[in-house]
Amino acid sequence: MGPVYHCHCCFSSEPRVLPLLCYMILKFLKSPDGGCLIDNMEPLKESAEAIREIAKEKDLADALEEGGCDLETVRNIVQGRQLPAHLRAKVWKIALNVVGKGDSLASWDGSLDLPEQSIIHKDCQELIDQLSVPEEEKSVLLLDIESVITFYCKSRNVKYSSCLGWIYLLKPLVHLHLTRSDLYNCFYAIMNKFIPRDCFMKGRPFHLFRLLLQYHEPGLCSFLDTKKMTPDSYALNWLGSLFSYYCSAEVTQAIWDGYLQQADPFFIYFLMLIILVNAKDIIIAQESDKEEMIKFLETSPANLDLEDIEDLFSLAQYYCSKTPASFRKGNSSLFGSSLLGLKDDDTDLSQALCLAVSVSEILQANQQQGEGVRFFVVDCRPAEQYNAGHLSTAFHLDSDLMLQNPSEFAQSVKSLLEAQKQSIESGSIAGGEHLCFMGSGREEEDMYMNMVLAHFLQKNKEYVSIAKGGFMALQQHLADINVEGPENGYGHWIASTSGSRSSINSSVDGDSPNGSSDGKGVKSLVNKMTVALKTKSVNVKEKVISFIENTSTPVDRHVSSSDRVGKPYRGVKPVFSIGDEEEYDTDEIDSSSMSDDDRKEVVNIQTWTNKPDVKYNFPCNEVKENGHMFPSHLLVTATHMYCLREIPSRKGLAYIQSRQALNSVVKITSKKKHPELITFKYGNSNTSGIEILAVERYLIPNAGDATKAIKQQIMKVLDALES
Repeated sequence: MGPVYHCHCCFSSEPRVLPLLCYMILKFLKSPDGGCLIDNMEPLKESAEAIREIAKEKDLADALEEGGCDLETVRNIVQGRQLPAHLRAKVWKIALNVVGKGDSLASWDGSLDLPEQSIIHKDCQELIDQLSVPEEEKSVLLLDIESVITFYCKSRNVKYSSCLGWIYLLKPLVHLHLTRSDLYNCFYAIMNKFIPRDCFMKGRPFHLFRLLLQYHEPGLCSFLDTKKMTPDSYALNWLGSLFSYYCSAEVTQAIWDGYLQQADPFFIYFLMLIILVNAKDIIIAQESDKEEMIKFLETSPANLDLEDIEDLFSLAQYYCSKTPASFRKGNSSLFGSSLLGLKDDDTDLSQALCLAVSVSEILQANQQQGEGVRFFVVDCRPAEQYNAGHLSTAFHLDSDLMLQNPSEFAQSVKSLLEAQKQSIESGSIAGGEHLCFMGSGREEEDMYMNMVLAHFLQKNKEYVSIAKGGFMALQQHLADINVEGPENGYGHWIASTSGSRSSINSSVDGDSPNGSSDGKGVKSLVNKMTVALKTKSVNVKEKVISFIENTSTPVDRHVSSSDRVGKPYRGVKPVFSIGDEEEYDTDEIDSSSMSDDDRKEVVNIQTWTNKPDVKYNFPCNEVKENGHMFPSHLLVTATHMYCLREIPSRKGLAYIQSRQALNSVVKITSKKKHPELITFKYGNSNTSGIEILAVERYLIPNAGDATKAIKQQIMKVLDALES
């Protein structure tokens, strides 16, 4: 028999400490043969955990009892765990910053006389019926809830609607047994701090969520886009009720315990993201129709159990740590008072290609040590602009190559990804798994960069962003933070391939240029990968200038003579052709540059398609230069082609987006890999060549039939003109 070990904690005056101390002692003591003294320590371990929870609960209760307890103190004690039920009301009031707030309803006359009062009363009554409330308390509680909603509507000048979901926000608060004053103050604080502005169908918060989903899960985002399942179709009640719409009371309380302690209104986005990512495999594998899939997604939070909440928050924290800070800072006005909202950035998130990152974050991120978001910056400006000056850690990818020389572009992309991999492995300050594309900052110049961005997004590349404001914003930011001037102030950030600046050889982190600094290694790595590309870009540039100046003859592949398309017209060389679009022409002028206001005549789609002079109607998607698509109808008459763009908010109606004469079509092209994507080029022809005046692109199902019909109609027009 081995030695006997005595536990002195038996003499402790605190009986609850006994299991904990015994567990800690026995955990580290070993028997003579090296084994554990007790075969199964799980029961003792569970008892020890329970004791820890009791101790934390007592610490929290003591801190709350003493008064002056702030949210940071609560966090340190609770450490993300679920709150004890009897302390929840006090903690939530601290988290919502309503402790000691006065009675906002004191000056109100209590009149329940809004035009929509009957709806408010009905919704409040339904909430009361769902609660386990003693019969004698129901009438008082009903009046409290109805008063809170009514006064909020009156004080904020808001019209009530059941779809707002306010009842579901009040439900978790009602469980706390608050006074009417505290109930209103808590509800107001939640609405003001945690419910985003424009939280309705097609609202800005849901466009932002799509960008976040695209950033982390581009494949899933693309799948949902294809199915036309926008975030507002399934997540409206997630965001509007902070999950209380579908989750049980216990699960909702646990989620709110963690969410309110975070004190970060944007954290709800990451909880939403995890729920969606968790259902990813099921979503993609489902073969049900769109409505069933939306219903499945919408109700998925109902499957959460209390045991899931800890993992839900841990994963949300991980995704949060992998997201640029600009996600919050650039959209901070989504939350808070409407006065702050007036300063909102007017960027239309529904038209954003991807998440935008501020240049200040790009500069700061790659100087930080340890974990966090680090960017691999890709400068997409033309070679001459890059050579004149660029961020010293940036890789150059001339976006013009995508159109002018696709094979070189493909090789450049391979070099880019290899350079990114090497920079990460070497620990370079230029390295980062997050790709950030930088243009000039001038919209007309960045059109090709947008196409490069769309290319990476179509490949489902995660962590893709764009530098907000481009290189112009970078220069402005560096000038703003350095009053001494560019040479002395931010020269070490800007490099020039031509070597015109004395600071080019200085390191990025400010070390001596003679030392083996990381900055020197960065330039060696990145510039080696791009120098050949820059040389090729110059050659391509010369060819492009030659083409534009008509000093060389462009070669078009025309259809055969049997198609009667290539026959001369009025002594001019054949200009109309139908062929494969190996690469985009450099002289294109996208008709989208025209103002929509100039052509927004609203028409009835059915009336127009039934017109006797309409020979063909092809349902399609109009594709803009930034990759966005708009459901449309291509109508062909005897002499013209019309594009009617559907108006989403007005079913059956459309804008006349364009009206083009058939005899102005000079080329119809398609891409071999995407034969359904058809490009129409319109212009004039004369003895000196072709002048392209407009370009339109459409995604047309059965594009072969459509182009054949349009071609035949064009031939009829040309024949009529000749005769």
